Amino acid sequence: MKLDQGLVDYLAQYITPHKRVAIERVLSQRTRFFTVVLEDIFKPHNASAVLRTCDCFGIQDIHLIEKTDTYKINPFVTRGASQWVDLHKYFSPDGSAVDQCFNALHQKGYKIYGTSPVADSQSIHELPLFPDQKIALVFGNEHEGISEEVKSKVDGLVHIPMRGFTESFNISVSASIFLFELIKRASAFESPNFHISEEERGELRLRWYKDIVPHADIHEKHFRKQTQNAEN
Repeated sequence: MKLDQGLVDYLAQYITPHKRVAIERVLSQRTRFFTVVLEDIFKPHNASAVLRTCDCFGIQDIHLIEKTDTYKINPFVTRGASQWVDLHKYFSPDGSAVDQCFNALHQKGYKIYGTSPVADSQSIHELPLFPDQKIALVFGNEHEGISEEVKSKVDGLVHIPMRGFTESFNISVSASIFLFELIKRASAFESPNFHISEEERGELRLRWYKDIVPHADIHEKHFRKQTQNAEN
């Protein structure tokens, strides 16, 4: 679908220059090169904290596998982050949510890694990164980590090296460490595919404008009417 630049320009007049500059700065750093998958996270506080982390690191997409627990946004934790990222939910009564999610990611060119401290897992510092290879990280729930099903279906396992007795961080802390390390390393090879395309920026810009302009639907109807009258 072709972007309606006229509508973008029309809505822009209702957004302060400061806000438009902030939106352009964020859009220029948005990425789908890395993405995050959450499997059956049953504590909304933790899942919402991961959303906030992803937004802070410029991650546009978060994938939610819902087996027994349905994720609900906690606005006090996300602090508005859910407005700026895309949530993709996978639920199936027949239990194929993992397959649905992984198939969708593989079709988009992602290599999928489960986060787990098991013996055959790679250190995040040693995980191979390539300019043309997108990566999805799967995080499991707060008590059991990723499921055996996920472990059997991912392309590999990765962990954060620990120096204490505890085997894992809080999920939002883990996501922060993983994403910081991956983005830092990815910046070294300057992949041309790291940031979202200009077309994707345009789509997000329009959507965000519609989200933040009060009564955007009414403004859009007025714009459409003006455009139609001008054409007649």
